[in-house]
Amino acid sequence: MNKSLLSLAIGGFGIGLTEFVIMGILPDVASAFSISIPQAGHFISAYALGVVVGAPLLTGLGSKWPANKVLLGLMLWFTVFNTLSAFAKGYTSFLILRFLSGLPHGAFFGIGAVVAGKLSKPGKEAQGIAIMFSGLTIANLLGVPLGTYLGKHFSWNISFLMVGVVGILAVTGVKLWMPALKQSSENSFISEFKIFKRVELWLIILLTTIGTGGFFAWYSYIAPLITEVAGHPDQMVSLAMILAGLGMVIGNFIGAKMSEKFGPMQAIIITLVLMVVALIANTYLATDKILVLVMTFLIGTITFCISTPIQVAIIKVSKGSETLGSSLNQSAFNIGNASGAYFAGLPIAMGFGYTAADWVGATMAGTGIIIALVIMAIRQKQTKRKKALEACYS
Repeated sequence: MNKSLLSLAIGGFGIGLTEFVIMGILPDVASAFSISIPQAGHFISAYALGVVVGAPLLTGLGSKWPANKVLLGLMLWFTVFNTLSAFAKGYTSFLILRFLSGLPHGAFFGIGAVVAGKLSKPGKEAQGIAIMFSGLTIANLLGVPLGTYLGKHFSWNISFLMVGVVGILAVTGVKLWMPALKQSSENSFISEFKIFKRVELWLIILLTTIGTGGFFAWYSYIAPLITEVAGHPDQMVSLAMILAGLGMVIGNFIGAKMSEKFGPMQAIIITLVLMVVALIANTYLATDKILVLVMTFLIGTITFCISTPIQVAIIKVSKGSETLGSSLNQSAFNIGNASGAYFAGLPIAMGFGYTAADWVGATMAGTGIIIALVIMAIRQKQTKRKKALEACYS
């Protein structure tokens, strides 16, 4: 593997670890700070808010610096504040540190995706982006279960010290293996934001928010689905998380292949259609102890097929400000995280059961299909108009 891409994957591993390990140790953090679990949930929201704020802000501010130096700075920031999180003494300090830890997330993935594409062989840009995102998926497969185990059996602080160690490895990798690169953009900080005038950009952001929100509607309530619906013991949740993580690793690379073969938007539509089918099927199969585990793996595989195609799609539509557009997709992904969990929780709170979350997820993924079809219709209309103009002047 290209070592420069490996350094991005290590950074992705650290980001995936800090984003998801908190979910497994949330009761332990709540107990340590003498707060309720719902209050501890604010730490997840604070991190997501940091991602949403930091993605466009840090990407725009770093656009005039060489991309390798910006990536190094972002990883240093990430390492410092995640390490400090392990020493937080109370609710307020940990909340602030979680927000600060989330700031470099979107910018790192946004700039990293563009860099990964440029460092890859021609025609293999999607594979390069998939390698970077493989770090996040492997974090779900190996890092999060390990961090959760250490946090539960020893101390929650160890989970964040683990993130800090990974951050140091990522900083070292970027420093030693990332080649000298040009600045991320030739545009001024203000002109970078002109891409917000592009309707298609907003549609892809909306697609990411709602479409990937379908995944989080399911994933947020996977634990009670395994224990309450399927009737497994609590220990089986860890196995289910590993199966979902394994599916994410495989799906990430399948999605890259699909993007190269069919085009990013077609790959997105195929993925969302399969997601709708799988989530609806899961509402009927989740009561079976074996089939619920099979579906956990399949849904993890299917849903993460979308990660690379949707990143490629927004990079293409953000021509001239690729890194900013790429980072905005990470903001949308985290909004999808929060919205998917929120909307799926509504019917559960009304007493419709935990499989209701799958129906919400299927609805959100189905809405994503409609948005993708609208984007393709706009593109076809633009192509016809361009051909008509060319015919007039020929």
